[in-house]
Amino acid sequence: MAPRRFSPLGPALALACAALGSLLWSAPAPAAQEAFVRVDQVGYGAQAQKRAYLMSSFDETGAPFTVLHEGGTVAFAGTVGQAAGSWSKAFPFVYPLDFDGVSATGSYTVAVGGAAPASSPPFEIAAPAALYDPALANALSFYENERDGPAYIPSPLRSAPAHLNDASAGVYSTPKAKAGGGFKGDLHSLGGTVDASGGWWDAGDYLKFVETTSYTLDVMLAGVRDFPAQMGGAAPASRDFTGEARFGLEWLLRMFDAETGTLYYQVGIGEGNRTTAGDHDIWRLPQADDSFGGEDPTYRYIRRRPVFRAGAPGAPVSPNLAGRDAAAFGLCFQVFHASDPAFADRCLRAGERIFDLADTSHRGKLLTVIPFGFYPEREWRDDLELGATELGLALSSGATLPAGLTHTDPDFYLGRAGSWAREYVKHSKRNSDTLNLYDVSGLAHYELVRALRADGSLAGLAIDEAGLLASLRGELQAAQAQGGKDPFGFGFPWAAADTASHGDGLAVMAAEYGQLTGEATFSSDGPRWLANVLGANAWGASMVIGDGTVFPHCPQHQVANLAGSLDGSSPVLAGAVVEGPSDEASSGELEGMRPCPGGGGDPLAGFDGSGSVFADEVESFTTVEPAIDLTASSMLAFAWQSGGPAPLP
Repeated sequence: MAPRRFSPLGPALALACAALGSLLWSAPAPAAQEAFVRVDQVGYGAQAQKRAYLMSSFDETGAPFTVLHEGGTVAFAGTVGQAAGSWSKAFPFVYPLDFDGVSATGSYTVAVGGAAPASSPPFEIAAPAALYDPALANALSFYENERDGPAYIPSPLRSAPAHLNDASAGVYSTPKAKAGGGFKGDLHSLGGTVDASGGWWDAGDYLKFVETTSYTLDVMLAGVRDFPAQMGGAAPASRDFTGEARFGLEWLLRMFDAETGTLYYQVGIGEGNRTTAGDHDIWRLPQADDSFGGEDPTYRYIRRRPVFRAGAPGAPVSPNLAGRDAAAFGLCFQVFHASDPAFADRCLRAGERIFDLADTSHRGKLLTVIPFGFYPEREWRDDLELGATELGLALSSGATLPAGLTHTDPDFYLGRAGSWAREYVKHSKRNSDTLNLYDVSGLAHYELVRALRADGSLAGLAIDEAGLLASLRGELQAAQAQGGKDPFGFGFPWAAADTASHGDGLAVMAAEYGQLTGEATFSSDGPRWLANVLGANAWGASMVIGDGTVFPHCPQHQVANLAGSLDGSSPVLAGAVVEGPSDEASSGELEGMRPCPGGGGDPLAGFDGSGSVFADEVESFTTVEPAIDLTASSMLAFAWQSGGPAPLP
């Protein structure tokens, strides 16, 4: 995947990683310790397969290792087998350590003897719900802390509403922006205002995008619908995402005028120019923006944030945005038709309208955000497949449909979903991507197979169930092949971008495929890919803040940096998934930024390898910025692990 968020000043989270289970930052330098044991820090299900990794400077084949229950009782004893490969010059030996037979609940550590003794952080073995339900609660708290507008939720990180001026935001045409986001001259006003209040900030900055919000809602609403006991109305309030999904939907509805067919797709600018400042040029709490700089014209687009229009009323809409918006609105009807029919009806009408406006003969760059390089999405057929499928499922839900719909036959949309699925498979390159912001086929194919099974009367579809499953299987097999080249078995290259969200997405897809086919082909891979995200990696860090014992401490996220702790103690931006390892670290200091780590330097640098880096610095947005889209797939990954298969229709 192409890199995301190129701005050198884009707010990000810096990862702080500890070793040997420290809750506060205390990364031991590799020179002082020559072996490390990495584990899934959220823990292992009692009946699940269990694998840790020994990373060593020395050949430790044949060395003894033990799994110790709290109190020192030996629960398992074994010997280190053959190395799975080399990670770096400093750590040329990486060994998998399996201990599937340990099933008693409790706290454990893995200890290795030999030439370079090492011990893991403590981890739990427990029932899946006990492990993953707290992670789901953390994820919900992340979205609550990302809320913009008057309906903010007070928390240790949030003390005031923000961007109230968005309620009457001026409308502008899309400027010609440079790759980094800057533009020449001034913005061109189109006249009029829209209510763009509410919604979630995209990431560690305060911009709001339809691109990322619609994707997040697609995933969140699917979880609310399919996992009611984990994410829906049957769950405790601490992890019931129903209200949060509605909060996001209300903003998405405000960004699309269904009556005139006008889409607004972005609030705020990332980079300024010589005469105006953008969001990435200053470091502050969000409540400061409505009056930032007083009357100084330099900050006029901080105080009064622009809203950008995708095109004239009724003009064709970029198909990626049309498809994922339609999916969110179709899912809205499925989730809310019983509890709030009027709201659900409004969603369904909007979903049909924007799907009809999709530019299905698109050429050139997709419309994502300003600039395109922040989110360089290039595939769109999967978005239309997902949108059509969710509209079809909405129409076939058995609920009373609103008057005035353009189409009421679910087969109209399912037929189009099949056509777009076929086109996606035809144009996809070597099964090169998996479920994440840039490719939703990993969800779309799953949803379409379910729809086809529920609608036995649908015939003549452009693609059949076998073709959809083959596409899913091909993407997962590609991940398996990638994992075979990595000593930690990760199914996505570490030296890429958005590694954490790809790992979570792969875990979701493996679970989906297993449920649809009844096969165990990827049953071991999915949990291990999720474990890679949660600490079973070279850096020994969970890439989800607050999940596990060793997680990001030094956020470049503005609110977390200015209102949170810098040492992992409360309050932290719990539940936020960061970018993950990449091929480069970034820098860019701003006035007011709290330095982190306090001693400077990069305490994780000694663990970098295989062309990848995972910088633990407040300025490194390329490795550690959290975002709503990055966190989205973690919700479904945790729900699948916690609750088991969702019931098929």
